[in-house]
This record gives sequence, C-alpha cells and structure tokens, in this order.
Amino acid sequence: MAMPKDQIQGEIVESWRTYLDALEKSLVLLEEDIRQAGEMAGTCTDEWCEATEHYIDDISNALFTISEPRWASQEDSKKIKNLRKKVRELYADYRDVYKQVH
Repeated sequence: MAMPKDQIQGEIVESWRTYLDALEKSLVLLEEDIRQAGEMAGTCTDEWCEATEHYIDDISNALFTISEPRWASQEDSKKIKNLRKKVRELYADYRDVYKQVH
C-alpha cells in the first residue's frame, strides 16, 4: 500500500506555515500592547512588565529554535528571518518602556 506522500507533505507544510502565521500575529499583538504602554507609562506595572517579558521570551524561544525544513521556500526562510529581527526590535522597545517606569 502506497503512502499518500503529496497529501502528507501538503498537510505538514500547511501546519508549519500556520504556526509561523500564529507567531507573527502574536508579535503584532505584543507590539501594539508595548506601543500603548509607552504612551501610558502607568500601564507598565510590575505584573504587566513581567508578563510581557515572558511572552517575548516564549515567542523568541519558539522563533530561534525553529529548524527550517529542507522544503521551506525562500519566502518561508525570509519570513523567519524577519520575525527573528522583529522579536529583537520588540524586546528593545519593551526595554525602553520598562526604563521609563523603573
């Protein structure tokens, strides 16, 4: 009995891209939250700062531990590179907000 290779590969590719999209959406949400906190310094309570730093760490760990599959397209590779850059920039933005209130 033959394995439905193309179907399996297609499912894996789709799932992997969905995962990358979810990471990207998470970064967008955090970016907006950090931007708002920068505008309202009182928002950055110790609890908020700690939670935000943990979220950034979790997303960063997920992005930097991704092993690019051999079938990843140039577009996929570029997206990962851009997301990694964005998470570094986001952390720098977070640190700026943190310094404003601490």
